[in-house]
Amino acid sequence: MNRELIVRSNSNAVDFALLKDGKLIELHKDEDTNNFNVGDIMIAKVRKPVTGLNAAFVNVGYEKDAFLHYHDLGPQLATMLKFIKQVSTGKLRNYSLKNFPFEKDIDKHGTINNVIKANQSLLVQIVKEPISTKGPRISSELSLAGRYLVMVPFSDRVSVSQKIGSKEEKDRLKRLVKSIKPKGFGVIIRTVAEGKKVAELDKDLQNLLNKWTAMCKKLYKAPTPSKVLVELNRASSILRDVFNDSFTGIHVDDETLYNQIKDYVAEIAPAKESIVKLYNSSVPIFEKFGIERQIKTSFGRTASMSKGAYLIIDHTEALHVIDVNSGNRSNKAKNQEDTALEVNLLAASEIARQLRLRDMGGIIVVDFIDMIKADHRRKLFDHLRDEMKEDRAKHKILPPSKFGLIQITRQRVRPEVNIKTTEENPSGNGQEVEAPIGLVDKINVDLERIMKSNKKDNGIVLNIHPFIAAYITKGFPSIRSKWFMEHKKWVKVQPRDAYKYLEYRFKDKDGKIIS
Repeated sequence: MNRELIVRSNSNAVDFALLKDGKLIELHKDEDTNNFNVGDIMIAKVRKPVTGLNAAFVNVGYEKDAFLHYHDLGPQLATMLKFIKQVSTGKLRNYSLKNFPFEKDIDKHGTINNVIKANQSLLVQIVKEPISTKGPRISSELSLAGRYLVMVPFSDRVSVSQKIGSKEEKDRLKRLVKSIKPKGFGVIIRTVAEGKKVAELDKDLQNLLNKWTAMCKKLYKAPTPSKVLVELNRASSILRDVFNDSFTGIHVDDETLYNQIKDYVAEIAPAKESIVKLYNSSVPIFEKFGIERQIKTSFGRTASMSKGAYLIIDHTEALHVIDVNSGNRSNKAKNQEDTALEVNLLAASEIARQLRLRDMGGIIVVDFIDMIKADHRRKLFDHLRDEMKEDRAKHKILPPSKFGLIQITRQRVRPEVNIKTTEENPSGNGQEVEAPIGLVDKINVDLERIMKSNKKDNGIVLNIHPFIAAYITKGFPSIRSKWFMEHKKWVKVQPRDAYKYLEYRFKDKDGKIIS
C-alpha cells in the first residue's frame, strides 16, 4: 500500500489530495479567509447563558456566536477560570500547573448559570467549524495534539487509544507516559505511539508544553475575543494525523510550502525527509497525478464503480441517502445472490472512500442490494467496518436492518466538500451537462461489456456527438488507440451532428445497435 500527499497552492487557498495506491481518498482545502479551524484556541467572552438549553452563546469574533454546551465545559472549569484570571492580570507567571491548586470538579449534572456568567472571559477550543447558518461549536475542555500524544491541561488522567490492541503495549505506554508526564496535565496516547521509545514520547510532550507556555504568554492583557493558539497549518495537521511508513511521496508545487513541509517531516520522521519533492512542470500538479479526473468522476449525484455498478448519493436537510445499483452488471457463472454480494462489497469500499472524500457527516442511510443469506449480510457489515477503520472521523455503523438498510453516523467538524462536476452545455442553451471526462468513463464500461459479449467479430462503431468524438480521437496515444491496445479490436468513431452532447450508441458494421 502506497500513500502520497499532493499539495497544490493557489493565490488564496491550498488544496491537499491524499492518494492511496493512486486513488483519491481525501481532499482538503485550506483557505486564507478561514479564521476558525478545528483545534484553534481562543480567549473569548460569554455573551449569555441560556438555562433552557443548558448552554451559553460565546463571542469568538465570528458573525454568529459560538455554541458552548454545559457538557463541553470540562470538569475542571473552576480551576481554568481561576488560572485565566491570574495569568491575564499578570499575577501568575509560572504556567507549569505543578503547584497550581485545583478546584473541585463541577457537577456533571449541573446547570450553566451556576458556573459561568455573562461577560466572563473563557478559554475555548474550536471543535466544529462554522457550517451553513451555524456558528462554530466550541469546548472549554482543551487539548493540544502532538504526533504521538494529546496533552489535556487541568487533568491528571492517562488514557490509551482503543485502536492499540495489545494489552502489554498499552500498559508499557501508560507506564512510560506516567514517568514523564508533568503534574496538572493529562495525556491521551495516540495510535501512532505504538512501539515508540520513551525519548520520542518525551520530545513530543516537551513540544506540547512549549506550545502551552507560548499560549499562556499571549493571555496577558489579551483582548477578547482573540486567538491565542493556532492549530498547525492544514498540511502539517494532515501529516501529523495520517503520516506513517507507507508514505512514498509528498509532492508540492510551491517552494515556500515545500520548505515548511520538508522541515516538519524532518522533525517527525527524519528517515522520510527525502520523499518530500518540489514539483516543477508546465502540467498542473493535480492533472499530472490524475486527481482532476478523479474529482470529476467522484463528486456529483452519481459515483461510478467498476463494471457498470454505481452509487446514487442524495442529500436532504436531515440525512444523506446512498443507493447501491448493479447497473448492467451480470455474471452467468454466478447466481443473483452471489452477484448482489459482489456488488455490495464493492459498494461498501466505495462508500467508505466517498464519506472521507466528501467529508460527509451526520446520519447516512445506505440501501444495499437485498441479500437473502444471513452470512452474506454479516460479511457485508464486517467488510464495511474494516473499510472504515482508517476513517479518522468518529463514526458508528449499525448492522443491516430487515429491509437491507445500513445506518451510519459520522462526526462532522467541517463543511462538507462539495465540488461542481457539471459543465456548461457547449450548445449555449444555458443548461448544465455532465463533464466529458465522466462520459468517457461510462463509455469505457459499456465498451468493456460489449467486447466480452461480442464473440463474433462484427465490427464496433461508436456514434457520438462531434465534440466528444474529437476528444476521443485526438492526440497520441488517443483514447481510441488505448482501447485498441487493451481489447485488440479497433473501434470506429463516427461523429453524428444530430446527437445530443451526452448521447452515444454502439453499433455493429451493419448499423444494428449493440445493447
